[in-house]
Amino acid sequence: MSESPTIPTTPTAGGAPASEPVVPAFSVLNGRDVLALLDGRERETIDRVARAYLAHEAGDTVNPDSYFLRFPQKPEARIIALPAYLGGDVEIAGLKWIASFPGNVASGLPRASAVLVLNDFATGYPVALMEAGSVSAARTAASAALAATTLGGGNPRSVGVVGGGVIARTICRYLAAAGVPLTEVRCHDLDADSATALADHLRERYGSEAAPAGLAEALDCDLVVLATTAAKPYVPADTRLRPGQLVLNISLRDLAPEILFEVDNVFDDVEHCMKADTSPHLAEQLSGGREFVTGTLAGVINGTVTLDPGRATVFSPFGLGVLDLAVGHDLYRRAREEGLLVELPEFFGETRRWPSSV
Repeated sequence: MSESPTIPTTPTAGGAPASEPVVPAFSVLNGRDVLALLDGRERETIDRVARAYLAHEAGDTVNPDSYFLRFPQKPEARIIALPAYLGGDVEIAGLKWIASFPGNVASGLPRASAVLVLNDFATGYPVALMEAGSVSAARTAASAALAATTLGGGNPRSVGVVGGGVIARTICRYLAAAGVPLTEVRCHDLDADSATALADHLRERYGSEAAPAGLAEALDCDLVVLATTAAKPYVPADTRLRPGQLVLNISLRDLAPEILFEVDNVFDDVEHCMKADTSPHLAEQLSGGREFVTGTLAGVINGTVTLDPGRATVFSPFGLGVLDLAVGHDLYRRAREEGLLVELPEFFGETRRWPSSV
């Protein structure tokens, strides 16, 4: 059953509603409350992401291509629209509108900012607008932690993190919550201060033996997290990943495409990943086919995809809008229960199809 609000009507014998239709309230949820609702619920968020992946694999979602708004004068920046529908026991539609402006980092601002709109599936009415930079980071980190525990085949002795931003920090939090040990962590970033800040954070929060490291040292770890803003591959084609090694290819464009021909390649959605010059997209163009594709994470979870233990595994998630809906819907539901929503009762200008005077 859907937990989203609907517009109740009572039909008459002639088919017209006999009572006044009720327009659902439109509400806002601010970023401070989003963070509070997410805090300490990492395992629940991972579970919701897993269920969303399985619903997507079963065809119980609608997840169109993301739309990229780019700017000639700012080629590094973009704003992305991710519309989606998530069925099952959720039944919610919506849109994440997320900006990625790497230039923000130099002034101390986070690279990404976002909002999430939720639409009632029964009526189509928007029912909520929430700050979604934290939602996006949480669903990305939950996806990474799910992949680490599903594909890792055991606890890694070492973790290499390439990229020292908000996403990397959040992924580490979710890895720890999922039981992945952060005992030995090697942090690499082109900005040495970012790598040092991440290492300091991991030592203070998790007691990790964390330290800044070179790229080769980070890539040699049992579990590698790629969380950069790279626009094109920089990890060279002659890099060889060893059997049992797991690479979470979160930023999607770090690896030379040739590397993917020698590993098991697992995706969140194959079609979505084969675009926008991601490493898998470049591999498809280079090889002329998709023989390098192993399957999806949901396929591994439900047992229809088997990994080769003699190979490394690379998980490449394009990032599905249905994951934002899964996390956002739960936040909306709990915010209603806890009285955290700010309702705007007169948000919709017209609440009747015909005015009563007509």
